[in-house]
Amino acid sequence: MSRIGNKPIKLENGVTFSRNENEIVVSGPKGTLKDHIDKNVVTEVKDNELHFTYTGDYSAKQGLARALVNNMVIGVTKGWDKKLVIAGVGYKAQVSGNKLVLNLGYSHQIEVEIPADLKVNCPQPTEIVVSGIDKQKVGQFCAIIRSKRPYEPYHGYGVHAEGETLVRKVGKAAGKGKK
Repeated sequence: MSRIGNKPIKLENGVTFSRNENEIVVSGPKGTLKDHIDKNVVTEVKDNELHFTYTGDYSAKQGLARALVNNMVIGVTKGWDKKLVIAGVGYKAQVSGNKLVLNLGYSHQIEVEIPADLKVNCPQPTEIVVSGIDKQKVGQFCAIIRSKRPYEPYHGYGVHAEGETLVRKVGKAAGKGKK
């Protein structure tokens, strides 16, 4: 029995849900999203709420389908934002056209092309805000940016998500003070 899968999703005004076999389409004020879910997950709209049930033996996909559709509904109504922080001496970012230009301590600048359905903003040189309606694409683009200079635990340099728990490590202490 899936606790998450049994929770209904409230379809706010302006949000429409449709299903054609395995393909689902969620439309709202910010745009339209499409995805595929398992054929054994049954969807039903009652009183402006979307309900999920599972007809097969293994019901774990019911919760997965409900979570994916809920992320789509939130995306087409409010959108998704993710903020990245750049830490390091001389590290900075700026948006130039449809490219994100990063100075991350290398001998060259790193240019990352911004996908057409995402918006990237740099309110400060050390902050990057990625926003869009698809949670998976926002997260994937943030992961690509983070991979250019991962967080380094000894000095604290690199790119990390805002609010992320960062572990700082103590450097080598062996041999210090001995002669």
